[in-house]
Amino acid sequence: MEELDGIHSARAIVIIGSGIKSVGYKFSIMGELLGLPNVRLWQFSASMRESKETLLNEGRKRSGGVPWLRASFFLLVLFAVVVPFTDVPLKLKDYAKELILAKREADRMAYVPEEPVVKEVIYVEEEPQEAGPEAEELRQEEEVDSVVEEGDPIMLDKAYVPKEHFVGTKGDMVRMSKGFYFDYAFETQKGGLASEERKQKESYVAEYRLKVKMPQASTSMNELEGVNGKLGHILPGLESLLDGAKVSDFYYTLYENKVKRLEREVLKLNELSTKHNFYDCETILNLTHEETGRKMLFLQGDMDVVSDGSDGDRLAEMPDKIVNSTYYQPFTSYGWKKTTKTPNPMLAGWKKRIGNAKREIADKKTSADRRAWLKSRLKMLERGVEDMKSRSYLIAEYDPFIVMPVNVITNRSDAHAARVGDYAVVIFEDKVYPAIVGDGGPTFKVGEGSLRLAKEINERASSYSRPVSDVTVSYLVFSNSRDTPASAPDYAKWHARCSELLEEIGGLGDGYALHEWEDLLASKDVEQSSEEGQGDAAKETEEEQSSDEGETSSNS
Repeated sequence: MEELDGIHSARAIVIIGSGIKSVGYKFSIMGELLGLPNVRLWQFSASMRESKETLLNEGRKRSGGVPWLRASFFLLVLFAVVVPFTDVPLKLKDYAKELILAKREADRMAYVPEEPVVKEVIYVEEEPQEAGPEAEELRQEEEVDSVVEEGDPIMLDKAYVPKEHFVGTKGDMVRMSKGFYFDYAFETQKGGLASEERKQKESYVAEYRLKVKMPQASTSMNELEGVNGKLGHILPGLESLLDGAKVSDFYYTLYENKVKRLEREVLKLNELSTKHNFYDCETILNLTHEETGRKMLFLQGDMDVVSDGSDGDRLAEMPDKIVNSTYYQPFTSYGWKKTTKTPNPMLAGWKKRIGNAKREIADKKTSADRRAWLKSRLKMLERGVEDMKSRSYLIAEYDPFIVMPVNVITNRSDAHAARVGDYAVVIFEDKVYPAIVGDGGPTFKVGEGSLRLAKEINERASSYSRPVSDVTVSYLVFSNSRDTPASAPDYAKWHARCSELLEEIGGLGDGYALHEWEDLLASKDVEQSSEEGQGDAAKETEEEQSSDEGETSSNS
Protein backbone atom coordinates (compact mmCIF):
# COMPACT_ATOMS: atom_id res chain seq x y z
CA MET A 1 0.00 0.00 0.00
CA GLU A 2 2.87 2.46 0.76
CA GLU A 3 4.39 1.82 -2.66
CA LEU A 4 1.00 2.40 -4.25
CA ASP A 5 0.55 5.73 -2.41
CA GLY A 6 4.04 6.89 -3.58
CA ILE A 7 3.22 6.22 -7.20
CA HIS A 8 -0.06 8.16 -7.00
CA SER A 9 1.67 11.15 -5.29
CA ALA A 10 4.29 11.36 -8.09
CA ARG A 11 1.51 11.28 -10.67
CA ALA A 12 -0.25 14.22 -8.96
CA ILE A 13 2.93 16.40 -9.14
CA VAL A 14 3.44 15.65 -12.83
CA ILE A 15 -0.24 16.47 -13.59
CA ILE A 16 -0.04 19.90 -11.89
CA GLY A 17 3.31 20.75 -13.49
CA SER A 18 2.23 19.80 -16.99
CA GLY A 19 -1.00 21.77 -16.63
CA ILE A 20 0.85 24.94 -15.66
CA LYS A 21 3.33 24.53 -18.52
CA SER A 22 0.57 24.11 -21.09
CA VAL A 23 -0.87 27.53 -20.36
CA GLY A 24 2.32 29.42 -19.45
CA TYR A 25 2.86 30.88 -22.91
CA LYS A 26 -0.69 32.14 -23.18
CA PHE A 27 -0.54 34.22 -20.00
CA SER A 28 3.05 35.55 -20.03
CA ILE A 29 1.77 39.06 -20.77
CA MET A 30 0.28 39.15 -17.28
CA GLY A 31 3.82 39.04 -15.86
CA GLU A 32 4.81 42.10 -17.88
CA LEU A 33 1.84 44.03 -16.50
CA LEU A 34 3.08 43.31 -12.98
CA GLY A 35 6.68 44.36 -13.73
CA LEU A 36 8.02 40.86 -14.22
CA PRO A 37 8.87 40.81 -17.97
CA ASN A 38 11.45 38.00 -17.82
CA VAL A 39 9.30 35.55 -15.85
CA ARG A 40 7.67 32.77 -17.85
CA LEU A 41 5.24 30.21 -16.51
CA TRP A 42 6.84 27.48 -18.55
CA GLN A 43 10.19 28.31 -16.95
CA PHE A 44 8.64 27.95 -13.53
CA SER A 45 7.05 24.66 -14.52
CA ALA A 46 10.42 23.34 -15.71
CA SER A 47 12.19 24.54 -12.60
CA MET A 48 9.95 22.37 -10.41
CA ARG A 49 11.92 19.35 -11.60
CA GLU A 50 15.18 20.82 -10.19
CA SER A 51 16.36 21.01 -6.68
CA LYS A 52 15.34 23.83 -4.37
CA GLU A 53 18.83 25.40 -4.39
CA THR A 54 19.05 25.45 -8.21
CA LEU A 55 15.61 27.04 -8.43
CA LEU A 56 16.65 29.87 -6.08
CA ASN A 57 19.92 30.55 -7.97
CA GLU A 58 18.22 30.65 -11.37
CA GLY A 59 15.57 32.95 -9.99
CA ARG A 60 18.15 35.46 -8.73
CA LYS A 61 20.01 35.54 -12.06
CA ARG A 62 16.93 36.02 -14.22
CA SER A 63 14.95 38.32 -11.96
CA GLY A 64 17.59 40.96 -11.66
CA GLY A 65 16.68 41.54 -8.02
CA VAL A 66 12.94 41.32 -8.44
CA PRO A 67 11.27 40.75 -5.01
CA TRP A 68 10.21 37.12 -4.65
CA LEU A 69 7.24 37.95 -2.42
CA ARG A 70 5.50 39.71 -5.30
CA ALA A 71 6.44 36.90 -7.67
CA SER A 72 5.10 34.25 -5.34
CA PHE A 73 1.84 36.12 -4.90
CA PHE A 74 1.57 36.58 -8.66
CA LEU A 75 2.11 32.87 -9.27
CA LEU A 76 -0.52 31.90 -6.73
CA VAL A 77 -3.07 34.24 -8.27
CA LEU A 78 -2.12 33.12 -11.77
CA PHE A 79 -2.44 29.45 -10.75
CA ALA A 80 -5.91 30.07 -9.31
CA VAL A 81 -7.02 31.90 -12.48
CA VAL A 82 -5.48 29.58 -15.03
CA VAL A 83 -6.10 26.12 -13.63
CA PRO A 84 -9.92 26.16 -14.09
CA PHE A 85 -9.37 26.62 -17.85
CA THR A 86 -7.18 23.54 -18.14
CA ASP A 87 -7.77 19.78 -17.83
CA VAL A 88 -6.02 19.72 -14.46
CA PRO A 89 -9.25 19.64 -12.37
CA LEU A 90 -10.56 16.68 -14.38
CA LYS A 91 -7.27 14.85 -14.01
CA LEU A 92 -7.26 15.51 -10.28
CA LYS A 93 -10.84 14.27 -10.04
CA ASP A 94 -9.96 11.09 -11.95
CA TYR A 95 -6.93 10.65 -9.76
CA ALA A 96 -9.08 10.94 -6.60
CA LYS A 97 -11.49 8.34 -7.97
CA GLU A 98 -8.61 6.01 -8.66
CA LEU A 99 -7.38 6.40 -5.10
CA ILE A 100 -10.82 5.60 -3.68
CA LEU A 101 -11.34 2.61 -5.95
CA ALA A 102 -7.86 1.36 -5.21
CA LYS A 103 -8.54 1.59 -1.48
CA ARG A 104 -11.85 -0.29 -1.81
CA GLU A 105 -10.27 -3.00 -3.93
CA ALA A 106 -7.42 -3.37 -1.43
CA ASP A 107 -9.93 -3.70 1.43
CA ARG A 108 -11.98 -6.21 -0.51
CA MET A 109 -8.95 -8.33 -1.31
CA ALA A 110 -7.80 -8.14 2.29
CA TYR A 111 -11.19 -9.48 3.57
CA VAL A 112 -11.34 -13.24 3.84
CA PRO A 113 -14.83 -14.54 4.77
CA GLU A 114 -15.23 -17.44 7.09
CA GLU A 115 -15.92 -20.76 5.46
CA PRO A 116 -19.61 -21.71 5.73
CA VAL A 117 -20.51 -24.43 8.15
CA VAL A 118 -22.98 -26.83 6.53
CA LYS A 119 -25.50 -28.74 8.58
CA GLU A 120 -25.31 -32.25 7.22
CA VAL A 121 -27.30 -35.33 8.05
CA ILE A 122 -25.15 -38.42 7.67
CA TYR A 123 -26.35 -41.97 8.02
CA VAL A 124 -23.53 -44.09 9.49
CA GLU A 125 -23.69 -47.81 8.97
CA GLU A 126 -22.31 -49.69 11.92
CA GLU A 127 -21.05 -53.23 11.83
CA PRO A 128 -23.34 -55.55 13.79
CA GLN A 129 -21.96 -56.70 17.11
CA GLU A 130 -21.71 -60.35 17.92
CA ALA A 131 -23.67 -59.94 21.11
CA GLY A 132 -25.76 -57.35 22.91
CA PRO A 133 -28.87 -55.35 21.96
CA GLU A 134 -26.68 -52.81 20.14
CA ALA A 135 -26.29 -55.27 17.28
CA GLU A 136 -29.95 -54.80 16.30
CA GLU A 137 -29.49 -51.13 15.49
CA LEU A 138 -27.60 -50.95 12.18
CA ARG A 139 -28.20 -47.27 11.28
CA GLN A 140 -28.48 -44.12 13.35
CA GLU A 141 -29.09 -40.49 12.42
CA GLU A 142 -27.08 -37.64 13.87
CA GLU A 143 -26.42 -34.01 12.99
CA VAL A 144 -22.79 -32.97 12.62
CA ASP A 145 -20.97 -29.79 11.68
CA SER A 146 -18.70 -30.26 8.68
CA VAL A 147 -16.50 -27.74 6.88
CA VAL A 148 -15.95 -28.23 3.16
CA GLU A 149 -12.20 -28.69 2.73
CA GLU A 150 -9.99 -29.45 -0.20
CA GLY A 151 -10.53 -33.04 -1.22
CA ASP A 152 -13.85 -33.33 0.64
CA PRO A 153 -16.34 -35.56 -1.28
CA ILE A 154 -18.74 -32.67 -2.10
CA MET A 155 -20.29 -34.71 -4.89
CA LEU A 156 -21.90 -37.17 -2.48
CA ASP A 157 -25.63 -37.02 -1.72
CA LYS A 158 -26.33 -34.48 1.02
CA ALA A 159 -29.29 -32.80 2.73
CA TYR A 160 -29.10 -29.14 3.73
CA VAL A 161 -31.29 -27.01 5.98
CA PRO A 162 -32.54 -23.95 4.00
CA LYS A 163 -31.96 -20.65 5.76
CA GLU A 164 -34.90 -18.43 6.66
CA HIS A 165 -35.22 -15.23 4.68
CA PHE A 166 -35.54 -11.82 6.28
CA VAL A 167 -38.96 -10.20 6.52
CA GLY A 168 -38.64 -7.98 3.46
CA THR A 169 -37.68 -10.78 1.07
CA LYS A 170 -39.93 -10.96 -1.97
CA GLY A 171 -40.92 -14.36 -3.30
CA ASP A 172 -40.27 -16.15 -0.02
CA MET A 173 -42.35 -19.29 -0.51
CA VAL A 174 -42.63 -19.99 3.20
CA ARG A 175 -44.10 -16.57 3.89
CA MET A 176 -46.39 -16.83 0.87
CA SER A 177 -47.78 -20.16 2.08
CA LYS A 178 -49.94 -18.82 4.89
CA GLY A 179 -52.63 -21.20 5.96
CA PHE A 180 -50.94 -24.50 5.15
CA TYR A 181 -47.85 -26.35 6.29
CA PHE A 182 -44.98 -25.87 3.85
CA ASP A 183 -42.60 -28.83 3.86
CA TYR A 184 -39.33 -27.91 2.18
CA ALA A 185 -35.79 -29.22 1.84
CA PHE A 186 -32.58 -28.75 -0.15
CA GLU A 187 -30.61 -31.74 -1.37
CA THR A 188 -27.66 -32.43 -3.67
CA GLN A 189 -26.98 -35.63 -5.59
CA LYS A 190 -23.99 -36.98 -7.44
CA GLY A 191 -24.25 -36.23 -11.17
CA GLY A 192 -22.33 -36.31 -14.41
CA LEU A 193 -20.50 -33.72 -16.47
CA ALA A 194 -21.74 -30.14 -16.25
CA SER A 195 -22.06 -29.97 -20.06
CA GLU A 196 -24.48 -32.89 -19.89
CA GLU A 197 -26.31 -32.04 -16.69
CA ARG A 198 -27.27 -28.58 -17.95
CA LYS A 199 -29.25 -30.28 -20.74
CA GLN A 200 -31.30 -32.49 -18.41
CA LYS A 201 -34.48 -31.19 -16.74
CA GLU A 202 -33.92 -33.58 -13.85
CA SER A 203 -30.56 -32.01 -12.96
CA TYR A 204 -31.96 -28.86 -11.37
CA VAL A 205 -35.45 -29.41 -9.98
CA ALA A 206 -37.70 -27.70 -7.44
CA GLU A 207 -40.63 -29.92 -6.49
CA TYR A 208 -43.95 -28.54 -5.22
CA ARG A 209 -47.00 -30.65 -4.44
CA LEU A 210 -50.12 -29.53 -2.62
CA LYS A 211 -51.62 -32.44 -0.72
CA VAL A 212 -55.04 -32.05 0.88
CA LYS A 213 -56.96 -34.62 2.89
CA MET A 214 -60.69 -34.61 2.14
CA PRO A 215 -62.75 -34.56 5.37
CA GLN A 216 -65.53 -36.96 6.26
CA ALA A 217 -68.89 -35.59 7.41
CA SER A 218 -69.88 -36.28 11.01
CA THR A 219 -73.06 -38.35 11.24
CA SER A 220 -73.31 -39.72 14.80
CA MET A 221 -74.34 -38.00 18.01
CA ASN A 222 -70.87 -38.53 19.46
CA GLU A 223 -69.30 -36.79 16.46
CA LEU A 224 -71.76 -33.89 16.54
CA GLU A 225 -71.19 -33.41 20.26
CA GLY A 226 -67.47 -33.42 19.62
CA VAL A 227 -67.79 -29.74 18.69
CA ASN A 228 -70.60 -28.94 21.16
CA GLY A 229 -71.01 -31.30 24.09
CA LYS A 230 -74.37 -29.75 25.06
CA LEU A 231 -76.05 -30.32 21.71
CA GLY A 232 -77.91 -33.48 22.79
CA HIS A 233 -79.30 -31.71 25.87
CA ILE A 234 -80.37 -28.63 23.90
CA LEU A 235 -82.14 -30.73 21.21
CA PRO A 236 -83.32 -33.95 22.87
CA GLY A 237 -84.96 -35.16 19.66
CA LEU A 238 -81.79 -34.81 17.54
CA GLU A 239 -80.44 -38.29 18.28
CA SER A 240 -83.55 -40.01 16.91
CA LEU A 241 -83.40 -37.76 13.83
CA LEU A 242 -79.90 -39.08 13.08
CA ASP A 243 -81.16 -42.65 12.62
CA GLY A 244 -82.49 -41.83 9.16
CA ALA A 245 -80.09 -38.97 8.43
CA LYS A 246 -78.16 -38.78 5.19
CA VAL A 247 -75.10 -36.72 4.33
CA SER A 248 -76.43 -34.00 2.05
CA ASP A 249 -75.28 -33.77 -1.55
CA PHE A 250 -74.56 -30.14 -0.72
CA TYR A 251 -71.70 -31.30 1.52
CA TYR A 252 -69.99 -33.11 -1.33
CA THR A 253 -70.69 -30.25 -3.74
CA LEU A 254 -69.20 -27.80 -1.24
CA TYR A 255 -65.88 -29.64 -1.03
CA GLU A 256 -65.90 -30.33 -4.76
CA ASN A 257 -66.10 -26.57 -5.32
CA LYS A 258 -63.30 -26.03 -2.81
CA VAL A 259 -61.09 -28.47 -4.73
CA LYS A 260 -61.86 -26.76 -8.04
CA ARG A 261 -60.88 -23.45 -6.49
CA LEU A 262 -57.60 -24.91 -5.23
CA GLU A 263 -56.94 -26.31 -8.69
CA ARG A 264 -57.22 -22.80 -10.15
CA GLU A 265 -55.06 -21.23 -7.43
CA VAL A 266 -52.50 -23.98 -6.83
CA LEU A 267 -49.64 -21.96 -8.35
CA LYS A 268 -50.64 -18.73 -6.57
CA LEU A 269 -49.35 -19.33 -3.07
CA ASN A 270 -50.29 -15.84 -1.91
CA GLU A 271 -53.91 -16.36 -3.06
CA LEU A 272 -54.35 -20.01 -2.13
CA SER A 273 -57.21 -20.77 0.25
CA THR A 274 -56.05 -21.21 3.82
CA LYS A 275 -56.45 -24.44 5.77
CA HIS A 276 -58.93 -22.63 8.01
CA ASN A 277 -61.16 -21.66 5.09
CA PHE A 278 -60.91 -25.08 3.46
CA TYR A 279 -62.03 -26.97 6.56
CA ASP A 280 -64.91 -24.62 7.48
CA CYS A 281 -67.69 -27.24 7.43
CA GLU A 282 -67.95 -30.20 9.80
CA THR A 283 -71.10 -31.69 8.30
CA ILE A 284 -74.29 -31.08 6.30
CA LEU A 285 -77.10 -33.54 6.96
CA ASN A 286 -80.58 -34.09 5.55
CA LEU A 287 -82.91 -34.71 8.51
CA THR A 288 -86.54 -35.81 8.45
CA HIS A 289 -88.79 -36.19 11.48
CA GLU A 290 -90.43 -39.60 11.30
CA GLU A 291 -93.83 -38.53 12.75
CA THR A 292 -94.36 -34.97 11.52
CA GLY A 293 -92.47 -35.36 8.23
CA ARG A 294 -90.71 -32.08 8.88
CA LYS A 295 -87.59 -31.79 6.72
CA MET A 296 -84.49 -29.93 7.87
CA LEU A 297 -80.97 -29.11 6.74
CA PHE A 298 -78.43 -29.36 9.57
CA LEU A 299 -74.96 -27.82 9.32
CA GLN A 300 -71.97 -27.42 11.59
CA GLY A 301 -69.23 -24.89 10.84
CA ASP A 302 -67.65 -21.63 11.91
CA MET A 303 -69.22 -18.18 11.45
CA ASP A 304 -68.05 -15.40 9.18
CA VAL A 305 -69.76 -12.01 9.14
CA VAL A 306 -71.91 -10.32 6.50
CA SER A 307 -72.61 -6.58 6.84
CA ASP A 308 -74.76 -5.72 3.80
CA GLY A 309 -78.33 -4.51 3.32
CA SER A 310 -80.44 -1.33 3.45
CA ASP A 311 -84.03 -0.24 4.03
CA GLY A 312 -85.15 3.38 3.71
CA ASP A 313 -88.48 2.63 5.40
CA ARG A 314 -86.81 1.58 8.66
CA LEU A 315 -83.43 3.39 8.44
CA ALA A 316 -83.54 6.62 6.41
CA GLU A 317 -79.92 7.62 7.05
CA MET A 318 -76.64 5.70 6.96
CA PRO A 319 -73.03 6.83 7.54
CA ASP A 320 -71.29 8.49 4.57
CA LYS A 321 -68.51 5.87 4.58
CA ILE A 322 -71.16 3.23 3.85
CA VAL A 323 -73.18 5.32 1.39
CA ASN A 324 -70.07 6.12 -0.66
CA SER A 325 -68.48 2.67 -0.35
CA THR A 326 -67.92 0.64 -3.52
CA TYR A 327 -67.90 -2.59 -1.47
CA TYR A 328 -71.01 -2.29 0.66
CA GLN A 329 -73.98 -3.97 -0.99
CA PRO A 330 -77.41 -2.39 -0.37
CA PHE A 331 -79.18 -5.66 -1.16
CA THR A 332 -79.85 -9.02 0.47
CA SER A 333 -81.51 -12.01 -1.16
CA TYR A 334 -84.46 -11.53 1.18
CA GLY A 335 -86.45 -8.42 0.23
CA TRP A 336 -89.99 -7.05 0.14
CA LYS A 337 -92.02 -4.24 -1.40
CA LYS A 338 -91.43 -0.75 0.02
CA THR A 339 -94.19 0.61 2.26
CA THR A 340 -93.23 4.30 2.48
CA LYS A 341 -91.93 7.02 0.16
CA THR A 342 -88.74 7.52 2.17
CA PRO A 343 -85.87 6.94 -0.28
CA ASN A 344 -83.21 4.31 0.33
CA PRO A 345 -80.18 6.06 1.90
CA MET A 346 -77.84 4.19 -0.48
CA LEU A 347 -79.39 5.81 -3.57
CA ALA A 348 -77.24 8.93 -3.30
CA GLY A 349 -74.00 6.97 -3.42
CA TRP A 350 -75.10 4.79 -6.32
CA LYS A 351 -76.30 7.76 -8.37
CA LYS A 352 -72.92 9.38 -7.79
CA ARG A 353 -71.19 6.25 -9.09
CA ILE A 354 -73.43 6.30 -12.18
CA GLY A 355 -72.40 9.91 -12.86
CA ASN A 356 -68.73 9.06 -12.47
CA ALA A 357 -69.06 6.09 -14.83
CA LYS A 358 -70.77 8.19 -17.52
CA ARG A 359 -68.09 10.88 -17.35
CA GLU A 360 -65.31 8.31 -17.66
CA ILE A 361 -67.04 6.65 -20.62
CA ALA A 362 -67.29 10.03 -22.38
CA ASP A 363 -63.61 10.75 -21.75
CA LYS A 364 -61.60 10.17 -24.96
CA LYS A 365 -58.61 9.02 -22.89
CA THR A 366 -60.53 6.00 -21.55
CA SER A 367 -59.29 2.75 -23.10
CA ALA A 368 -61.64 0.46 -25.03
CA ASP A 369 -61.41 -2.33 -22.43
CA ARG A 370 -62.09 0.07 -19.58
CA ARG A 371 -65.02 1.62 -21.48
CA ALA A 372 -66.57 -1.81 -22.10
CA TRP A 373 -66.24 -2.70 -18.40
CA LEU A 374 -67.78 0.63 -17.37
CA LYS A 375 -70.79 0.11 -19.65
CA SER A 376 -71.44 -3.28 -18.11
CA ARG A 377 -71.00 -1.81 -14.64
CA LEU A 378 -73.34 1.05 -15.53
CA LYS A 379 -76.16 -1.36 -16.36
CA MET A 380 -75.73 -3.09 -13.00
CA LEU A 381 -75.80 0.23 -11.14
CA GLU A 382 -78.92 1.40 -12.97
CA ARG A 383 -80.75 -1.86 -12.19
CA GLY A 384 -79.71 -1.51 -8.55
CA VAL A 385 -81.10 2.01 -8.39
CA GLU A 386 -84.46 0.84 -9.73
CA ASP A 387 -84.55 -2.01 -7.19
CA MET A 388 -83.81 0.36 -4.29
CA LYS A 389 -86.64 2.63 -5.40
CA SER A 390 -89.22 -0.15 -5.14
CA ARG A 391 -87.91 -2.68 -2.59
CA SER A 392 -86.50 -2.91 0.93
CA TYR A 393 -83.93 -5.34 2.31
CA LEU A 394 -82.57 -6.74 5.54
CA ILE A 395 -79.90 -4.70 7.34
CA ALA A 396 -77.12 -6.90 8.68
CA GLU A 397 -76.28 -4.50 11.50
CA TYR A 398 -79.83 -4.71 12.89
CA ASP A 399 -81.44 -7.94 11.62
CA PRO A 400 -80.45 -11.51 12.71
CA PHE A 401 -80.11 -13.77 9.67
CA ILE A 402 -77.82 -16.42 8.22
CA VAL A 403 -76.23 -16.87 4.78
CA MET A 404 -76.36 -20.08 2.74
CA PRO A 405 -74.46 -20.98 -0.46
CA VAL A 406 -76.31 -19.67 -3.49
CA ASN A 407 -76.47 -23.14 -5.07
CA VAL A 408 -78.39 -24.31 -1.99
CA ILE A 409 -81.00 -21.53 -1.92
CA THR A 410 -81.64 -21.83 -5.67
CA ASN A 411 -81.99 -25.63 -5.72
CA ARG A 412 -85.54 -26.80 -6.49
CA SER A 413 -84.97 -30.55 -6.77
CA ASP A 414 -83.80 -31.26 -3.21
CA ALA A 415 -86.65 -31.17 -0.68
CA HIS A 416 -84.18 -30.51 2.14
CA ALA A 417 -82.65 -27.46 0.47
CA ALA A 418 -82.80 -24.18 2.36
CA ARG A 419 -84.58 -21.31 0.63
CA VAL A 420 -84.52 -17.58 1.16
CA GLY A 421 -86.86 -16.71 4.02
CA ASP A 422 -86.85 -20.16 5.63
CA TYR A 423 -86.80 -20.10 9.42
CA ALA A 424 -83.71 -21.36 11.23
CA VAL A 425 -82.13 -21.60 14.66
CA VAL A 426 -78.45 -21.07 15.40
CA ILE A 427 -76.90 -22.93 18.33
CA PHE A 428 -73.62 -21.91 19.92
CA GLU A 429 -72.52 -23.30 23.29
CA ASP A 430 -75.75 -23.26 25.36
CA LYS A 431 -77.58 -20.48 23.46
CA VAL A 432 -80.26 -20.85 20.78
CA TYR A 433 -80.99 -17.91 18.44
CA PRO A 434 -83.99 -17.63 16.07
CA ALA A 435 -83.23 -16.35 12.56
CA ILE A 436 -84.12 -16.66 8.89
CA VAL A 437 -82.13 -17.48 5.75
CA GLY A 438 -81.56 -13.93 4.56
CA ASP A 439 -78.86 -14.01 1.89
CA GLY A 440 -76.90 -16.16 -0.53
CA GLY A 441 -73.13 -16.56 -0.53
CA PRO A 442 -70.28 -18.29 -2.38
CA THR A 443 -70.62 -21.96 -3.28
CA PHE A 444 -67.25 -22.85 -1.74
CA LYS A 445 -67.95 -21.83 1.87
CA VAL A 446 -70.59 -22.15 4.59
CA GLY A 447 -71.09 -20.63 8.00
CA GLU A 448 -71.97 -16.95 7.83
CA GLY A 449 -74.23 -14.74 9.92
CA SER A 450 -75.32 -11.12 9.97
CA LEU A 451 -73.40 -8.59 12.02
CA ARG A 452 -76.31 -8.40 14.50
CA LEU A 453 -76.22 -12.16 15.11
CA ALA A 454 -72.42 -12.22 15.25
CA LYS A 455 -72.21 -9.46 17.87
CA GLU A 456 -74.83 -11.20 20.01
CA ILE A 457 -72.64 -14.31 20.04
CA ASN A 458 -69.42 -12.36 20.54
CA GLU A 459 -69.52 -8.64 21.30
CA ARG A 460 -66.04 -8.18 19.78
CA ALA A 461 -67.20 -9.38 16.36
CA SER A 462 -67.12 -6.90 13.49
CA SER A 463 -67.23 -6.77 9.71
CA TYR A 464 -63.55 -7.78 9.77
CA SER A 465 -63.54 -10.14 12.76
CA ARG A 466 -65.57 -13.37 12.96
CA PRO A 467 -67.31 -14.21 16.25
CA VAL A 468 -66.38 -17.91 16.11
CA SER A 469 -63.35 -19.35 14.31
CA ASP A 470 -63.82 -23.02 15.21
CA VAL A 471 -66.41 -25.29 13.57
CA THR A 472 -68.55 -25.20 16.72
CA VAL A 473 -71.66 -23.41 15.45
CA SER A 474 -74.73 -25.50 14.57
CA TYR A 475 -77.27 -24.24 12.02
CA LEU A 476 -80.68 -25.92 11.79
CA VAL A 477 -82.79 -24.74 8.85
CA PHE A 478 -86.46 -25.75 8.62
CA SER A 479 -86.84 -26.48 4.92
CA ASN A 480 -89.69 -24.80 3.03
CA SER A 481 -90.91 -22.93 6.11
CA ARG A 482 -90.77 -19.38 4.72
CA ASP A 483 -93.74 -17.03 4.75
CA THR A 484 -95.16 -15.63 1.52
CA PRO A 485 -95.23 -12.89 0.59
CA ALA A 486 -92.06 -11.65 2.30
CA SER A 487 -92.40 -8.73 4.65
CA ALA A 488 -90.33 -6.55 6.96
CA PRO A 489 -88.73 -8.31 9.94
CA ASP A 490 -91.09 -9.03 12.84
CA TYR A 491 -88.89 -10.48 15.59
CA ALA A 492 -91.81 -11.52 17.80
CA LYS A 493 -93.30 -13.45 14.87
CA TRP A 494 -89.91 -15.04 14.09
CA HIS A 495 -89.59 -16.16 17.71
CA ALA A 496 -93.06 -17.69 17.78
CA ARG A 497 -92.63 -19.47 14.47
CA CYS A 498 -89.23 -20.94 15.39
CA SER A 499 -90.66 -22.14 18.70
CA GLU A 500 -93.46 -23.97 16.86
CA LEU A 501 -91.03 -25.61 14.45
CA LEU A 502 -88.78 -26.74 17.31
CA GLU A 503 -91.77 -28.32 19.05
CA GLU A 504 -92.43 -30.37 15.91
CA ILE A 505 -89.07 -32.16 16.41
CA GLY A 506 -89.15 -32.54 20.19
CA GLY A 507 -88.61 -28.99 21.45
CA LEU A 508 -85.75 -27.60 23.52
CA GLY A 509 -84.35 -29.41 26.53
CA ASP A 510 -85.04 -28.39 30.11
CA GLY A 511 -83.24 -25.22 31.13
CA TYR A 512 -82.80 -23.92 27.56
CA ALA A 513 -84.78 -21.09 25.99
CA LEU A 514 -85.01 -19.43 22.61
CA HIS A 515 -83.36 -16.01 22.51
CA GLU A 516 -85.64 -12.99 22.15
CA TRP A 517 -84.45 -10.23 19.84
CA GLU A 518 -84.95 -6.56 20.60
CA ASP A 519 -85.99 -4.35 17.70
CA LEU A 520 -83.13 -1.83 17.74
CA LEU A 521 -84.60 0.21 14.90
CA ALA A 522 -87.93 0.60 16.71
CA SER A 523 -86.06 1.77 19.81
CA LYS A 524 -84.11 4.18 17.65
CA ASP A 525 -87.33 5.59 16.19
CA VAL A 526 -88.80 6.05 19.69
CA GLU A 527 -85.66 7.91 20.83
CA GLN A 528 -85.69 10.06 17.71
CA SER A 529 -89.39 10.82 18.13
CA SER A 530 -88.81 11.65 21.78
CA GLU A 531 -85.98 14.02 20.89
CA GLU A 532 -88.11 15.64 18.20
CA GLY A 533 -91.00 15.96 20.68
CA GLN A 534 -88.74 17.56 23.26
CA GLY A 535 -87.46 19.92 20.59
CA ASP A 536 -90.98 20.90 19.56
CA ALA A 537 -92.00 21.39 23.19
CA ALA A 538 -88.96 23.59 23.81
CA LYS A 539 -89.73 25.59 20.70
CA GLU A 540 -93.37 26.10 21.79
CA THR A 541 -92.16 27.21 25.23
CA GLU A 542 -89.79 29.74 23.66
CA GLU A 543 -92.59 31.05 21.44
CA GLU A 544 -94.94 31.37 24.44
CA GLN A 545 -92.26 33.23 26.41
CA SER A 546 -91.64 35.56 23.48
CA SER A 547 -95.35 36.17 23.19
CA ASP A 548 -95.65 36.93 26.91
CA GLU A 549 -92.69 39.31 26.74
CA GLY A 550 -94.30 41.04 23.76
CA GLU A 551 -97.57 41.51 25.64
CA THR A 552 -95.72 42.87 28.67
CA SER A 553 -93.88 45.39 26.54
CA SER A 554 -97.15 46.42 24.90
CA ASN A 555 -98.87 46.92 28.26
CA SER A 556 -95.96 49.02 29.44
